[in-house]
Amino acid sequence: MSYKKLGEYIRKVDLKNRDGKILNLQGLSMTKEFRKSTSNIIGTDLSTYKVVKDGQFCCDFMSVIRVHKLPVVLNNLGEDVIISPAYVVFEIKDQSLLLPEYLMMWFRRSEFDRYADFRCDSSIRGGFQWEELCEVELPIPSIEEQRELVKQYHTISDKIKVNEQICEKLETTAQTLYKHWFVDFEFPNEEGKPYKSSGGKMVFNEDLAKEIPEGWKVKEIKEFGKIITGKTPSSNYPEDFGDDFQFITPGDFLNEKIIIESSRKLSSLGCNRLKNKINPKNSILITCIGSDMGKVSLNYEECITNQQINSIVGNSNYYYEYLYYKLVEIKDILKSIAVGGSTMPMLNKSSFEEIKVLKPSNNIIELFHSSILNNTEFYSTLKQQNKKFTQFQSLLLSRLATLGYKKL
Repeated sequence: MSYKKLGEYIRKVDLKNRDGKILNLQGLSMTKEFRKSTSNIIGTDLSTYKVVKDGQFCCDFMSVIRVHKLPVVLNNLGEDVIISPAYVVFEIKDQSLLLPEYLMMWFRRSEFDRYADFRCDSSIRGGFQWEELCEVELPIPSIEEQRELVKQYHTISDKIKVNEQICEKLETTAQTLYKHWFVDFEFPNEEGKPYKSSGGKMVFNEDLAKEIPEGWKVKEIKEFGKIITGKTPSSNYPEDFGDDFQFITPGDFLNEKIIIESSRKLSSLGCNRLKNKINPKNSILITCIGSDMGKVSLNYEECITNQQINSIVGNSNYYYEYLYYKLVEIKDILKSIAVGGSTMPMLNKSSFEEIKVLKPSNNIIELFHSSILNNTEFYSTLKQQNKKFTQFQSLLLSRLATLGYKKL
């Protein structure tokens, strides 16, 4: 099977939303998916926006030089959407020869993005444009083989999606329980009844300016455990980076409870050089600088973080569940403390460890921990499964090149 130039199979489409009837404005993400636009479209003339029909593609050529990949999306939402006039819309000429879903698989290959980035650097026009896209060569197997490849890919995607949906439900359940116990103060009393609504005694706390259950305290974060501020290995020691040890940076915080794997890793040598910065499993990691500040996650395994992250290693093995949800709850407070007139908000270690938070009785913290531990372990298992599914997806995408005689 020989490779074919993509330009033989695709054509530009330029349909404007002239009657302004389509209101579903979408942006393009770096993950090659639509993202709902956050722009306020009230009073905006939408007639100049481009329409992307179901089964058509759209892409942002201008971003390649900046993000080193081509944001390209296949509209499989089941409805027409509109996008910025700056983007390009195109479609497959004959879907009996090339399936949109198969082409989208090719676009998802990391090798394709490297190619686009390379052509962007080498282009006389200084970018990856329509002409360069049309020159892309790819194998075009029979339509039956394309359908089988797409089916395999979507089977994995569906499993990932189901796991993500379950994880969302697990997290919603845990957050609901946290709020019920530690915000509404309806944790079970000695008789197993909701504390506050059953007449549990409340006392006013001046630090929090509200009533809290009798016997509960307000403590500084450092009283819950050891605070560790991460560190990045010196550029003088490139050998400190490798594949042996997790090295977590703010980019690894993906709004998920647990970070399964970091995008960068250290060598054993680098880990040993920073051994005083090691966080054991289930430490609470908090980003403390810049626009990403206030993100909270737990680490799935031992790790070292960079200097933009503070970590809490709890004094007790059952502290981390409560502390995780407490820090998620006070995210906006962390930001307000850090701003301090600085153009780059930062929460240093000394300021962070002195933040005061509610300290319930140990027996209630332990009971909360045991109540959601199975929830968290199941969440971790599903995330681990998705990691393996994603790796299998990448393997499937990389094998597309073997359908022809040469790689892109």
